[in-house]
Amino acid sequence: MHLVLLLDVSGSMRKMLDQMAAASKEALGQLRAEDSVAVIAFGRTSVMKLEFSRDKGDAAAAVGAARFEKEVGAGTLLNPAIVEAANYVREKAAGRPGRRALLVFTDNDSVNYQSPDREALEALYAADTVLNAIVPAGTKAPDAKKAAFANPDFSAADVFKLARESGGEVLEAGKGEALREMVERIRTRYSLHYRAPEGGAAGFRRIEVRLSAGARAKWKKAEVRARAGYVVR
Repeated sequence: MHLVLLLDVSGSMRKMLDQMAAASKEALGQLRAEDSVAVIAFGRTSVMKLEFSRDKGDAAAAVGAARFEKEVGAGTLLNPAIVEAANYVREKAAGRPGRRALLVFTDNDSVNYQSPDREALEALYAADTVLNAIVPAGTKAPDAKKAAFANPDFSAADVFKLARESGGEVLEAGKGEALREMVERIRTRYSLHYRAPEGGAAGFRRIEVRLSAGARAKWKKAEVRARAGYVVR
């Protein structure tokens, strides 16, 4: 597996990042020896703290160091950071087996400029990467009506939508146990593959994953999380 930890290092995230740093060594210890982890800090721009490495101790140390990163600039731009991280996964994991995941730590308090959700999702789809997130307790998705901007160049951050549309999920931080739980969920997630139909115009193709009638009857409370589709170019 290739896992990128993408950390929003704005001041409002400090308490949560302290908790995640304390829990990171144990949480990342669940991964297999061959799994690789990268760590990126972001604010207005992104700073690579650790390239993909199989050394989980180095990854945990990078999470701790990322909290104090000063070169990310003032402000928080979520979608550009996700696009950059997805492109990194696409480049570095090309041709290599194993699942790919992006785990974002953010309070979702961001306004994107000329970087709509569509671009972030297309980057995730192109990288075959699932986005997951850990947010502070009480964090909510933006109200669509209140979050509307008169200028279409601006849009409210919505990590909940990006996780849902890419097949991932969002957990609240709690006291640090969320990182261990999320890593375990990512590690044990199923991978389904199918051959896409040929032909048709370029563009987005929507897919839906559903349980069979028998499975639905057996697991009545089951939830299916899967990417919403893929892009044909």
